[in-house]
Amino acid sequence: MIVDADPHWFVLRVTYSRSLKVQKILEDKGIRTFIPMRSVRVEKDGKTLRKTVPAVGNLLFARSVQQTLYEHIKSEGEAPITRFLWDRNTGRPLVVPDKQMDDFIRVCQASGDDALFLTRPDAKLTEGARIRVVSGPLAGVEGRVVRIRKSRRVLVDLPGLLSVASTYIPLDLLEVLP
Repeated sequence: MIVDADPHWFVLRVTYSRSLKVQKILEDKGIRTFIPMRSVRVEKDGKTLRKTVPAVGNLLFARSVQQTLYEHIKSEGEAPITRFLWDRNTGRPLVVPDKQMDDFIRVCQASGDDALFLTRPDAKLTEGARIRVVSGPLAGVEGRVVRIRKSRRVLVDLPGLLSVASTYIPLDLLEVLP
């Protein structure tokens, strides 16, 4: 296994819906993590409650040195619940560039429940001008402009993995990138 000594954003698959548990363990070790979350309504004892749950099942993003995450996985024993997602082209763990991950996190947090998570983006959604948001809470975020549900949004794509579409963005807040 080729191990890089620099911290990167790694994509981890956590089985049996234990991503929040693994997130807490990693954060207690000082590792920065991110799980996209959304609110759902749950009926319990005749009452409707709002509950925050992971938006995409079994995915956890962790920014650390590969060896540290590998040691965590080994510490889980013979039946680990955490695994790296692998890049099929390179045969190495999947790494998300810092800028792309930061944009993804910002869109998830700023859009709240209006964020749309797409695990297999429709081909026509990814066709669009590359843009940068120039003002507002998403200033600096780069992505593609798309129309979803009659609304202009910014789509930030983690290729081959996941995309998130922001809430409505006015045209005057966008600039086209070359």
